[in-house]
Amino acid sequence: MAMLPCSLLTVVVVLAVSSVQSDPGPVRIQLRLAGEKRKHYEGRVEVYYNNEWGTVCDDDFDMSAAHVVCRELGYVGAVSWSPSAKYGKGEGRIWLDNVHCTGRETSLANCPSNGFGVSDCRHSEDVGVVCTQKRIPGFQFISTSSNDVETLDVRVEDVRIRATYSQRKRVPITEGFVELKDAGKWRQICDEDWNMMNSRVVCGMYGFPGMKGFNTRAYKLLSQRRKKNYWGFSVNCTGNEAHLSSCRMGKVLKLVGNSTCVRGMPVVVSCIPGRAFAPTQSSGFRKAYRPEQPLVRLRGGANIGEGRVEVLKNGVWGTVCDDNWDLKAATVVCRELGFGTAKEALTGGRMGQGMGPVHMNEVECSGFEKSLTECFFNKDSLGCSHEEDAAVRCHVPAMGFHNRLRLSGGRNPSEGRVEVLAERNGSLVWGTVCSESWGIMEAMVVCRQLGLGFANNAFQETWYWPGDVSADSVVMSGVRCSGTEMSLAQCLHHGKHISCPKGGGRFAAGVSCTQTAPDLVLNAEVVEHTTYLEDRPMYALQCAHEENCLSSTANPADQGSYRRLLRFSSQIHNNGLSDFRPRAGRHSWIWHECHRHYHSMEVFTHYDLLSLNGTKVAEGHKASFCLEDTQCDEGIEKRYACANFGQQGITVGCWDTYRHDIDCQWIDITDVKPGDYVFQVVINPNYEVAESDYTNNIMKCKCRYDGHRIWTYNCHIGGSRGSDLDDFPGILTNQLQRR
Repeated sequence: MAMLPCSLLTVVVVLAVSSVQSDPGPVRIQLRLAGEKRKHYEGRVEVYYNNEWGTVCDDDFDMSAAHVVCRELGYVGAVSWSPSAKYGKGEGRIWLDNVHCTGRETSLANCPSNGFGVSDCRHSEDVGVVCTQKRIPGFQFISTSSNDVETLDVRVEDVRIRATYSQRKRVPITEGFVELKDAGKWRQICDEDWNMMNSRVVCGMYGFPGMKGFNTRAYKLLSQRRKKNYWGFSVNCTGNEAHLSSCRMGKVLKLVGNSTCVRGMPVVVSCIPGRAFAPTQSSGFRKAYRPEQPLVRLRGGANIGEGRVEVLKNGVWGTVCDDNWDLKAATVVCRELGFGTAKEALTGGRMGQGMGPVHMNEVECSGFEKSLTECFFNKDSLGCSHEEDAAVRCHVPAMGFHNRLRLSGGRNPSEGRVEVLAERNGSLVWGTVCSESWGIMEAMVVCRQLGLGFANNAFQETWYWPGDVSADSVVMSGVRCSGTEMSLAQCLHHGKHISCPKGGGRFAAGVSCTQTAPDLVLNAEVVEHTTYLEDRPMYALQCAHEENCLSSTANPADQGSYRRLLRFSSQIHNNGLSDFRPRAGRHSWIWHECHRHYHSMEVFTHYDLLSLNGTKVAEGHKASFCLEDTQCDEGIEKRYACANFGQQGITVGCWDTYRHDIDCQWIDITDVKPGDYVFQVVINPNYEVAESDYTNNIMKCKCRYDGHRIWTYNCHIGGSRGSDLDDFPGILTNQLQRR
C-alpha cells in the first residue's frame, strides 16, 4: 500500500502572532522569517493565513512596512528590506501585495493592501527584511495554532501512554500501551509495522531521553484479555520528530473486528526517565547518562527543561550562536540533559543573554548525537553576539507536582497563599506553610512547581488573601530551599514534626510569580582592570565612616591617620528579561544626609577579602545608594535616573557603573597582612529582588598582596568555569596611590 503524504496532526512552529480587529471581524495572521543563508533576524517574510503559509510581494513595500513586520516579530524595528526574492523564492500563495503601512500599525494585517490572496506577483518578487538584533523587552510569543487539525478524513486529538493497572501509581509513567484519541475514542496502534524510531519519538514527546525493552509476553497476554479498538493506520517516524504529530502516516490498516492485527498486538513503549525524574538507579537509567562532568547546561529558564544553552570548553562556559539553530540541535541538547525532545528551538537571546565567549556557531546535528559537542559546528563565532544566544524548551515528564500545591486567595492565578496537600491521619488534606524563614528561594520553587515561572515576591503575611478556611492549619514548617528543587517537598523541612510559633492563618506563606525576571551580572574584566590601592586620610572619609564603609579599627583612629583602601570599579549589567527594581517603594527609601542621596536597598552588594580557606579578613559593606542606567546597549533608552528623587532600577540591556573614585567603592585592607587572598563581590546578596539566575551574582578574583602593591588576576563570575584556575599570570595591575 502506498504511503500517504500527510501528518497525524499538523504542528506549526509559530514565530509571531497578532490579532487585529477590523470591521468584518478579527483577522489573525502569523509571521515568520524564512529562506536561505540568513541570520535569525532576517529573511523572507512569510504569512500564515487561512491555515496556509504564503509570502508577501515587494510591490510598494517600504521601510514603514518593514518596521511593522519586525515589531510584530518582537524586534525593536527594521534595518532594511530586500526585493526580488533575495532569500530565495517561497512556495504556496502570495498572500499580500501592494502593502501600504504608516509604520504605526501593530500588525501587517492592519496595513491597507489588495486583500489577502489578491496579487499579480510571482515568487521572484518575494520581499525580505532585516530587523535590528535588539528585541522588544518582555515581548511575548503566542501560538494560536492548534494540534487538533484535520488531515484527510482522519481526526486525532491526543496521544497517551496507558499504563497497566500495576504501574498506574508510578510517577512518572514510563511504560504502557500507546493510544491515540480519534473521533472522541481512544484507539490502539497495531505493532506490525512499528519500529524503534517510533518508540523513540513517543518517549521523547513524553519527556524521556531514551527507550528500553519490555516483557513482550506479559503485554501480549494482557492484550488478549482486553477488548481492542485499533486505529486505521500505521505510523512511520524517522526518529527525529519532536512529536508523534510530525510523523507520517503509513499503511492503511484493514479493520476486520477481532481479526485486525492478527500477527501483532497493540503497540507498547518502555521509556528511560532522566536523572532528575528516575525513581531508582536502574541499569537502563545508568546507560542513559554520561558519568563525567556535563558539557552542556541550561540557564535563565523560567520552568523545568528550558533555558539558554551553554557549553563547557577549555574549562570555561560559553553560549551557542543561533545561526542555523533548529529542533534537531535543540533535541540533542534536551536528550543529553535527561529530558525528552525539544518543543522549541529559541533564537535571539529569548532566555536572556549570557556572558563570556560564544563557543559554537552554525550547529548542524543529525539528531542522534549523544551530545551537542558531537555535532558539526563552526568554531568561528565572528559576527555573533549574546543577542543571538540559542535556547531550548524541552518536553519534560508529567510528575504531577502541580497537583500537590496550589495558590489561594490571590487577585490572579499567579499569586496567593501557598497551600500544600499533605497526609494527616491517613488521609490527604490541604494546609498552609509556616512563613518563618520563608524567602525568595522557597518562593522560586513554588512558582516553578506550578509552572508559573519565577518568583516575584515571597510573603510572610497573607491576611489580605482569604484562602480556603478548611486549609488554615499548618502542614509544613521549617522549609529551606536552595532554589533548584523541582517541588517544595524536595526542600529541607520539619516533616511531620510541625513547629510554627506564629501559626498559620494570617502568617501563612505566600508568593507572587512572573514569567520574566531580571538577571544581574558583574563585568569581571572591568573589576580586574581597575583594581588599585590608595592610602586616604581619615578626615577625608567622614561620610564613608558614618555609612560603615570602613573596618571597625577605624572607629578609634586619629583624624590624621590613613586607611589603606583596595579600590575598583564595578559595572553591573541586567541581562535578564525584565527590569531590576528595588523591592521597597520610594516612600520607604532612607535619606542619607552626609552624601545627600537615598538608599533604595539596605544592601545591594558585599565586597569581601577572604583567606584561601574562605575566612573573611576584610569586608566592605556597599549600600545601594543609587540604582540607575549609566549606559545602555544601542537602541535601548535609559529609564532610571537618581536625579530629582527619580525612579531607581536597571533596565534590560543597560548597566549601572560604580566608579572606583566614589565613596565606599572599596575594601578597607589597612589591617591585612601580606599574602594570597580571594577578592569576592556578591550582588543582591540577601536575595531581596528576584532574579532568573543567582549563580552569576558572585565574582571572585585571586589576589596577591605584598604589603605595598596588590595584584588581582583570574577574575571570573560564579558558574562561568568548570573549576577554579590558580595560574598566576604575573603583574596585571597596580600602582599604590596616596592622597
